[in-house]
Amino acid sequence: MDTFVSFSVDLMMCSGDALVHFKLLVLTVATQETDGFRRFLKSARNFNYTVLGRGQKWSGGDYMSAPGGGQKVRLLKEALQETKSEDQVLLFTDSYDAVFASGPKELLRKFQQAKHKVVFSSERLIWPDRHLEDKHPHVREGNRFLGSGGFMGYLSNIREMVSNWTGEDADSDQLFFTKIYVDPDKRKSINMTVDSRCRLFQNLHGALDDVVLKFEDGRVRARNVLYDTLPVLIHGNGPTKLQINYMGNYIPKSWTFETGCTVCQDDLRSLADSEYPLVSIGIFIQQPTPFVSVFFERLLKLEYPKDRLKLFIYNQEPHHEPQVSSFLRDHGGLYQDVRSITPKEDMDSAAARDLALDICRKDADCDYFFNLDIEVVLKNEKTLKILIEQNLPVVAPMITRAGRLWSNFWGAVSAEGYYARSEDYVDIVQGRRVGVWNVPYVSNVYLLKAHLLRSQLKDSAVFTSHSLDPDMAFCHSLRSAGVFMFVTNMQTFGRILSTENYQSTHLHNDLWQIFENPVDWEERYIHQNYSRIMRDKLIETPCPDVYWFPVFSDVACNHLVEEMEHFGKWSGGGNTDTRIQGGYENVPTIDIHMNQINFEKEWQKFLVEYVAPITEKMYPGYYTKAHFELAFVVRYRPDEQPSLRPHHDASTFTINIALNQLGQDYQGGGCRFLRYDCSIQAPRKGWALMHPGRLTHYHEGLPTTAGTRYIAVSFVDP
Repeated sequence: MDTFVSFSVDLMMCSGDALVHFKLLVLTVATQETDGFRRFLKSARNFNYTVLGRGQKWSGGDYMSAPGGGQKVRLLKEALQETKSEDQVLLFTDSYDAVFASGPKELLRKFQQAKHKVVFSSERLIWPDRHLEDKHPHVREGNRFLGSGGFMGYLSNIREMVSNWTGEDADSDQLFFTKIYVDPDKRKSINMTVDSRCRLFQNLHGALDDVVLKFEDGRVRARNVLYDTLPVLIHGNGPTKLQINYMGNYIPKSWTFETGCTVCQDDLRSLADSEYPLVSIGIFIQQPTPFVSVFFERLLKLEYPKDRLKLFIYNQEPHHEPQVSSFLRDHGGLYQDVRSITPKEDMDSAAARDLALDICRKDADCDYFFNLDIEVVLKNEKTLKILIEQNLPVVAPMITRAGRLWSNFWGAVSAEGYYARSEDYVDIVQGRRVGVWNVPYVSNVYLLKAHLLRSQLKDSAVFTSHSLDPDMAFCHSLRSAGVFMFVTNMQTFGRILSTENYQSTHLHNDLWQIFENPVDWEERYIHQNYSRIMRDKLIETPCPDVYWFPVFSDVACNHLVEEMEHFGKWSGGGNTDTRIQGGYENVPTIDIHMNQINFEKEWQKFLVEYVAPITEKMYPGYYTKAHFELAFVVRYRPDEQPSLRPHHDASTFTINIALNQLGQDYQGGGCRFLRYDCSIQAPRKGWALMHPGRLTHYHEGLPTTAGTRYIAVSFVDP
């Protein structure tokens, strides 16, 4: 990798009344082609700087966290000895954490206006030697202290400035330049100053409250509100790397209100004409989670060749072993390889995640690692392809929790490394700003380039930390290695489940998720044609004031029947019934009440959400809160209770849902309304009959002649 990268620009500019030819040379030290360096190059090319370069190995110390960076001065000194053109203006800048906000013409104009031969960036804070504070000259307005991350001047003056460098590569370049600046004679000889009002350079350390983004005319600038200036070069020095990452999402015109995202189609990887890369998918189950079987159904639908996928499944929860085992038994052979970690192996989550990465790291064929937590509802079947095509080091598809601002990324982190909300977070989550965003934290679902595991992330304990949870430790590892994380909301990808209040005491626990995960509950349990009821007039009227419409899916019917049979405490069908008020049932059935399986709250929610709107449409002027005293599942069998004698219901209206299929599960059955001599003898599974309960609709249950018939009955508004 080139150590020195240079940018050359020739410009004709006015200087007073004369037209002057300027040769601008931009030099930067870059020992690795990091994500930050690539961002810097992109911002430079945006303003037509021409890239040049040469190479040497870096030995300048860790100047990000301690004094160092002396090699930069040595390399600069050597480069200037080889440069013969004395009329050049030189800009020297850090690059990993810097972006250009404007072009060379503005840069040179502001340099001219400074009326000095060398101009350094300025700092509000003095570093690394506070004892030199009093020696810094006072300025009329702005920052007094010198910052070495960026400076600009005429070649001869900069050559004079660095001519006396004799330090070690690990010595402090900041201290070297500061000592020159605070020496009045040297400062005068070189004719140097600091950019106190941040017209050329904006160092973010100590100035975060002073700098805001300014959106104007299809481009974005950083504005220093304290001095009302628009700096040309923005530098995230010291502990402000995340802030420059945030600003780099916009500056100079990565995203604007007029254009949206202008860089989202850059450097994409095409999958059209090449073999699909090999992806290792890590699936992690850490707690009881709803809709696990649906997760595996969606995994099978992922649009990607299964022979180019390897699975690593970690399950910490014994409750979910049947679902995992069923998936592996029925479909595991479709994948190139499968490894499963069961609860019996007693491995914690961090160790399992580190193991999954290490397997990919050691597999020379592994191109990507795709993390997929079990809570993720991945609706977009093209997700994996989309993420690979983004060609980014780490990229997550944005997913949110239904109806909430919770998502799988953070827009900012606090000084302690915990969640902080960025200014644009809500706009990104709600889709008012669409693009690909550099963020400090991703979780749950993301794609990682495997070569990172063999370079910047060689440590086998990426997820393991004594003070951070695994996801936070992972993202901290990425940030420390200078690896950028991105989240994309360019497409709709899915959502994330809530695992709060999940019960695991029932046979089909997902039935109880109507409150916590209503969208997923509806997709699983409401009939696929329910939304067409009003739009396509799907409601039928088989008898006067009797309405017939689809409401439950096959899965809902099956789960409710199986749940009742699993509970098993069917009533005896006698008139004495201690479950109801008064203890006497005039028209008894063999049934189980919803409250016996603690399902009454969920059932009322179902009635309110999916039955009440139809009631109010079909019975104009009547509004219901869907209260009920009795809701139950009835079982009819020829040798048990085959039918029900004529009766009225103790309700304003009644809902009767067929839970299994005529002809397939039973013969006979149905409902006859005596007053109208009208029968419904072919109830459709999942369809509801809705009819008045009292007075007008005297009815009977027709005999079931074979098999077992199940119906769910609700007496609403008693």
